[in-house]
Amino acid sequence: MPGQPARERLLDAVIEHFTADVLADRSLRRIAEAVGTSHRMLLYHFGSKDGLLFEIFRRRTAELNRERARMLHEAADRHGGKPPIRAILTALIEPPLRWSAPQSDRRISLQLIIRARSEGTDAMREALSTDVSHLRRFADALIAARPDLPPAEVYWRLHFVLGMLHNNRFAEFDRLHVLSDGLTRESDNDALLARMVDFAEAGFLA
Repeated sequence: MPGQPARERLLDAVIEHFTADVLADRSLRRIAEAVGTSHRMLLYHFGSKDGLLFEIFRRRTAELNRERARMLHEAADRHGGKPPIRAILTALIEPPLRWSAPQSDRRISLQLIIRARSEGTDAMREALSTDVSHLRRFADALIAARPDLPPAEVYWRLHFVLGMLHNNRFAEFDRLHVLSDGLTRESDNDALLARMVDFAEAGFLA
């Protein structure tokens, strides 16, 4: 958009032009050609292909976590500062699930974030391993919602919920569709969200 710094415009162009798979496979020079800029320009702004990928990753994870934080804050406001478990888990699960919808313009970005767990750059993996500030607020809210549970138990249950969320990919949907002989459908995002939150909530109410 006019007035936007060149670096941000380049990031927008790369995200718009490539799926996560193609982006991972292309050289920086080919990426530059595809978005109508020079290899030298991408090097100037990002230093390397890994640098470019990390900036896309960092921008989108920050955006995703802002959405989660906003929803958690709104839930706290609605419930006098003490949101119930279901509202906490909805704030955690709903934003990435919305991003994963086929019509979402954030779907490619979510694919990149998911792939970063196993195929990301060193900087991405380091961020995923050590930057837990966005999860801290959810852990604190869940501990407050279940003061009868030892904090370690809350952390474990949150970990299992995150595992469910990270495994919620279309390859797994395809396998589930085969396993269920066609009974399962993944196209209804609202129904999928309700199922995931039901399952996660049950784990915290047990």
